[in-house]
Amino acid sequence: MRSFKLGLVTLAIGCTFMVGCADDGKDGAPGSSGQGDVLLDLSVLGTYEANAFDAGAAEIVAYDAPRQRLFVVNANAVTVDVIDVSDPTAPELIDTIDASAEGASANSVAVSNGIVAVAIEADPKTDPGSVVFYSASSLAKLGEVAVGALPDMLTFTPDGLRVLVANEGEPNADYSIDPEGSISIITVNGGTTPSAISAGFAAFNTQAAALRGDGVRIYGPGASVAQDFEPEYIAISPDGLSAFATLQENNAFARINLVTNTVTDILPLGYKDHRILGNELDPSDRDGGPNLGSWPIFGMYQPDTLASYAVNGRTYYVTANEGDARDYDTFAEEARISSLTLDTTAFPNAAALQANTALGRLNATNALGDTDSDGDFDELYVLGGRSFSIWADDGSQVFDSGSDFERITAQRFGEDFNNNHAESAGDSRSDNKGPEPEAVAIAEFAGRAFAFIGLERIGGIMVYDISNPQNARFVQYINRRDFSVTTEDLTDETAGAAGDLGPESLVVIPAHQSPIAGVPLLAVGNEVSGTTTLYRIDVVTP
Repeated sequence: MRSFKLGLVTLAIGCTFMVGCADDGKDGAPGSSGQGDVLLDLSVLGTYEANAFDAGAAEIVAYDAPRQRLFVVNANAVTVDVIDVSDPTAPELIDTIDASAEGASANSVAVSNGIVAVAIEADPKTDPGSVVFYSASSLAKLGEVAVGALPDMLTFTPDGLRVLVANEGEPNADYSIDPEGSISIITVNGGTTPSAISAGFAAFNTQAAALRGDGVRIYGPGASVAQDFEPEYIAISPDGLSAFATLQENNAFARINLVTNTVTDILPLGYKDHRILGNELDPSDRDGGPNLGSWPIFGMYQPDTLASYAVNGRTYYVTANEGDARDYDTFAEEARISSLTLDTTAFPNAAALQANTALGRLNATNALGDTDSDGDFDELYVLGGRSFSIWADDGSQVFDSGSDFERITAQRFGEDFNNNHAESAGDSRSDNKGPEPEAVAIAEFAGRAFAFIGLERIGGIMVYDISNPQNARFVQYINRRDFSVTTEDLTDETAGAAGDLGPESLVVIPAHQSPIAGVPLLAVGNEVSGTTTLYRIDVVTP
């Protein structure tokens, strides 16, 4: 049995007992949540391969239940692929929506009430984009509406009557044009005559100092608050009355009132203290990892995807804490800690910390941490939380998975721990956001709530029982990746040979809408391998 020293504990390959390890080490083996004894077991049914490697050929996935179809954003072909999953063991491409006819590319897709909504980016991306509506049955275009710059994620309200889209408003390469971020709220009107209003951030422009004091990152060169905020993802409350949007780079939430159609609050997320027990990480790709430990750094949660659910009448939000940096021709915030000047009082052992086998290789932000503005760093802030979190509707964090993801993947895969999604080199992502949680989906089975979290880099899906938001429990980790395949040698024709690489989005298909009667499914879009994979979810209730 091979073992690896991880900070204060030793994990053995072939799980015996540890916090966060509830299965037997076998891919796909079910684990107990410890709450109500409901077990889930994910198993692969079938995969559609787009035959495009590392080109975003299977990004965002949406399910149309009446027609048993998946709509999948294919950035490589600038289309939305329509995949028949009536036989989930043999998903088949049956048609495409040509997004190039509408703009630069399709960024997201959603389906409700027989209508498909597609977010279309303009060329250049700093111009206003659009949301285009199609018939889910005929795929004929129904109508379109102009929205803000760089529309990305979009989602229907629970009643299907409106669509919300996050307009990121990213700047151009030299930061000479920086559009305002916004949320467009679209009344669908059958898709033929949609109308949109904008919930923007201009009202917060005079509050920059107060927001920064609260911990909101506002730091783009010359940017107003409205320009600096770049909404990434939206989750609507189950009652349809409000929504949260992630402001990823800003490490904050925006709360949206869907009665008044305004952004009412900006909620800072705070920072993860990697000095404390339970928040360990592996910070180096040169330390012969896996090697988790406690370090004097803070993690910015910077979530990408989020999803909502209700417990006892209160809404909670689940986030995948991916992390993201601004990297432009004239402004780049990411820097190796070895390149930063550390304050000798705050870091008396700076030389040892900046070694390549310690923190030296770890990417941090150079836009935060000089607390006294004297040119050196008194604190160190790194990108992403390497975890998932649960947040109450007031923005307070009630749960974080801590170091679970790195511990579980280290236990499972050993030398392939913290691998990248487009190359096979173990430990290669330890210096840069680790497993990089990207996607989230929530579903209820047997009266219990479960979260599915996709790990963008090493791959695979983590499953947690989140019925008690304050005490989520690990259930299962399944990873369809084949580490024996050298991904650097993959071509478009062999893109799927390594299994699934880079899960970007997840959709749970409920049992009552499933093509397999009574059996829920999980659909996963994998942007690097260009594969769309369907998993069967078996629910075991003793």
